[in-house]
Amino acid sequence: MISIHSIIAILNMSKATEISVVIPVKNEAGNIDSLVSEIHKSLKKFSYEIIYVNDGSDDKTELELKNNMKNNKKLRVISHENSQGQSAALRTGIKASNSTLIATLDGDGQNDPSDLPKMIDTLKSCKDELVLIGGVRVNRKDSISKLWASSFAKYCRFILLKDTHPDSGCGIKVFHKELFLRLPYFDHMHRFLSALALREGAKVLKFNVKHRERLLGTSNYTNFGRFLVGLFDVLGVIWLRNRMPKNTSFKEILK
Repeated sequence: MISIHSIIAILNMSKATEISVVIPVKNEAGNIDSLVSEIHKSLKKFSYEIIYVNDGSDDKTELELKNNMKNNKKLRVISHENSQGQSAALRTGIKASNSTLIATLDGDGQNDPSDLPKMIDTLKSCKDELVLIGGVRVNRKDSISKLWASSFAKYCRFILLKDTHPDSGCGIKVFHKELFLRLPYFDHMHRFLSALALREGAKVLKFNVKHRERLLGTSNYTNFGRFLVGLFDVLGVIWLRNRMPKNTSFKEILK
């Protein structure tokens, strides 16, 4: 006879969260409702949670998130009292997640959640290895200046960091939580996830995704600001890569 504790354990296993979708936002009022609805439609075949990390917004972002929580039991909201940056917001959400698999999206609505199911299935098919799947934006809907800046950054990452991913700045990614927690944390690390994953010995895959125009709000970054910060960050990542131990193989001695 099956005990009540066994039944509860089985039910809990069936409700296990397959994927945690982490979305850092700052002043994205107007973009919340539609993105939450799209994620819900796209991930119906999965057990999932959505974690919004409100990074010190001073508009109506928090109000919109609270209103969505009333109708969506899968939505969780974490708030930073002060803005700490996108990398810090990602880390907060990932550490708080209930799944071993993580998906990330930008909160401006330019990433399309309908790309997530195939990305998640691809990750699940990779057995016994740590993997990061990074989106590659096809037909990007950005300004000429932003496209030029992105191309220049990609070239620098390839030359200086040996980062072979063609669009490591794309916000839509799927990866193992364990992989992220192994990576060295620093401000702006989200721009270097593929290079850091390669440094850790993980498999990095590319996946063509759709890209959309931003309909509301403005970016929290400027091209020049990205360039200045990115210049110092690249030097730091080069240092981290060169300081990685060359031989980390080991074996356990058994009796």
